[in-house]
Amino acid sequence: MSQNSAFDHNIPVLTEVFSDRQDKDRRSADSAPEPAARIHAAVQDDVNADLETRAIDNWTEPQWNLLERRLSERILQQLQGRVDFVLEQRLRDSMEDVLKHAIAGLTDELRSGLQATIEQIVTRAVQQELTHLQALKN
Repeated sequence: MSQNSAFDHNIPVLTEVFSDRQDKDRRSADSAPEPAARIHAAVQDDVNADLETRAIDNWTEPQWNLLERRLSERILQQLQGRVDFVLEQRLRDSMEDVLKHAIAGLTDELRSGLQATIEQIVTRAVQQELTHLQALKN
């Protein structure tokens, strides 16, 4: 297995991952209503323990490196799917806020522009009407 002096102790090592998985398997086996499921879980625990022991005792450095690379690739693929989902959701939420703000600003701008245009039209119409009335009076 590759040894790195900048090892992140927050990342679980393989034995911790297997141990966590075995604990979960045991809990679900204990709560399993069928005896066959409990037997299967016990056999699986024995197989997992045997595989782990043989790996620790017999694997060579290239085999550990291969396992490490495969696990890293699998975990990265799983994380990438989750990251993509979270990123898309956050981007959607952010875009929603930005668009709401932009639409509110655009609405205010259109409203004030429309009000100014209407005021100009009314002023011009009043002036034209006054001019027309003065022309009739003369």
